[in-house]
Amino acid sequence: MAFEGLTEKLQRVFKNLRGKGKLSEADVKEALKEVKMALLEADVNFKVVKQFVNSVKEKAVGEDVMNGLNPAQMVIKIVNEEMIALMGSEPVELKLEPGKAMTVIMMCGLNGAGKTTTSAKLAGKLKLKGKKCLLVACDVYRPAAIKQLQINGEKQEVEVFSMGDNVSPVDIAKAAVAHAEKNGHNVVILDTAGRLQIDEELMQELYDIKQAVTVHKTLLVADACTGQSAVDVAQGFNDRIGIDGVILSKMDGDSRGGAALSIKAVTDTPIIYVGMGEKLSDLEQFYPDRMAGRILGMGDVLTLIEKASENMEMDEEKAKDQMKRMQKGKFDFEDYLESMNQMRKMGGLSSILSMMPGMSGAGMGDIDSMIDEKKMAQTEAIVLSMTKKERQNPDLLNPSRKHRIAKGAGVDIADVNRLVKQFTQAQKMMKQMGGMMGGKKKRGFPGFGGMGMGNPFGGMKF
Repeated sequence: MAFEGLTEKLQRVFKNLRGKGKLSEADVKEALKEVKMALLEADVNFKVVKQFVNSVKEKAVGEDVMNGLNPAQMVIKIVNEEMIALMGSEPVELKLEPGKAMTVIMMCGLNGAGKTTTSAKLAGKLKLKGKKCLLVACDVYRPAAIKQLQINGEKQEVEVFSMGDNVSPVDIAKAAVAHAEKNGHNVVILDTAGRLQIDEELMQELYDIKQAVTVHKTLLVADACTGQSAVDVAQGFNDRIGIDGVILSKMDGDSRGGAALSIKAVTDTPIIYVGMGEKLSDLEQFYPDRMAGRILGMGDVLTLIEKASENMEMDEEKAKDQMKRMQKGKFDFEDYLESMNQMRKMGGLSSILSMMPGMSGAGMGDIDSMIDEKKMAQTEAIVLSMTKKERQNPDLLNPSRKHRIAKGAGVDIADVNRLVKQFTQAQKMMKQMGGMMGGKKKRGFPGFGGMGMGNPFGGMKF
């Protein structure tokens, strides 16, 4: 999970600070020494680390902090603020040409960074904003690149312009822009070729494309998992052809944090988006404050709320109806399946919990051990083995029906009995809670109470 090692180390430092009550200057210096080591181990640029630690130290040993009511919390607050500043303070929007004017975006990066997939992700994101996008296959060297872009373009319902692999990328780019002008596209995304490393041939090709067509934005796709190497790549591309922004891919992988924390400070180029998964919808706006919250183990509730809103495919009346059914203890296994589906769209239970305060770093390791994915899959198999009438009315589940369901799900009859019992208990509990709520109109997250998920943590071993 992204930043897990860094988060765990920083949380350990903060825990030691809180345990001291009143802090001395020596306490702060010792804590910052640990912070420095944690950042270096996370592959953050050493110059950035030095500047960061000095800045925190200068503010943290001030009289207001040391003599304050809660100096430990003040130090943590300063670390958080400096980390946000390090990553750019404010989110940077991808600015397109005004009105219906065409914007040409050139995507660049090394092989393996996920450039082609990210191009399709970006097209899908801009399409949701009302833009008519054209994806352009300019990578004529990698045999699968054109086909990959065509498949992803079809999934996103975005047109892909290709002239095969026997035409120069420069000619393809010129023809694509002419095609876009003729057919009313207002965003053109050029998926260019990558290399295993930065070389003269690659840079010359990108330069020639920029000379042949008006490129409004040049975006670098960098692999977040490569840490400091991603920063070096960003610096190299920026020095040679100039880049307007960075998209960090594979942020859901084993990212140590070095790239996210170093790129802006080293290259003065903002991170605009981050790729948080393999699905074509997994491209998120980069928010420095939210990323700092994730790194420091403070969670990212705002992103969680946005994910919930984006994936809630119910109208207001349906949401109100489910809330009323919950309060009366009338929700059923159909609601359970809907909740599981919504949770899956949000990245799964682990992804949701990782955005909750205190659930990252060392705490996330405990959560991961509690989540029994096999058990959750087994529960879903049991529910899917029921008929629609049985899911809507669990009271129909007599012994013979339970035997049939157990056989269909490949489980023991005891597992079915246990699930039905848990579900019945959850219905009673929700009915009691509904009475306590007094009929207030509240909406929860998909996969939790507000969506009528009878036993949302049935796959967790408490």
